[in-house]
Amino acid sequence: MTVAAQSRTRPFPVGAGILLGLGLGGFFDGIVLHQVLQWHHMLSSWYPIDSIPNLELNTLWDGLFHSATYVLVVVGLFILWRHGREGPLVWSSRRVSGSCLIGWGLFNLVEGLIDHQVLGVHHVNERVARAQWLSWDLAFLAWGLAMLGGGWLLVRAGHRERAAPRVP
Repeated sequence: MTVAAQSRTRPFPVGAGILLGLGLGGFFDGIVLHQVLQWHHMLSSWYPIDSIPNLELNTLWDGLFHSATYVLVVVGLFILWRHGREGPLVWSSRRVSGSCLIGWGLFNLVEGLIDHQVLGVHHVNERVARAQWLSWDLAFLAWGLAMLGGGWLLVRAGHRERAAPRVP
């Protein structure tokens, strides 16, 4: 790549990756924990799945939750598309995966703190004994913190990677 071409390239937009990670983290939570494993639903601590009306209410809120995660992915894709149209991007696997991990980790931390701890609308695994709910919630937060930290390290490494000249 020529020096002129290098000056026109821009790094992968971390903000787009974070939004994609937020949305993908939400999809994982909604699809795997809500639907496949059925450990909880959006409001299942407030409205337990012990009647058809409660199941319908939880299913509605699960759908609204999925809609919000869909919007996050669409906005992330739009930002990525916009940056790509402005000129060539430097595609760093570390920046892409790191920014997505940051987003997913942020999803787990915010969702885990707000929904599980502050509001108590649901907990990670409501199929286990109630005494174990906090352990599952804390593990979810630890998983989010690990993804956030690992993502941050990858984005930093990707930044250094872009700054260093590449030898063909």
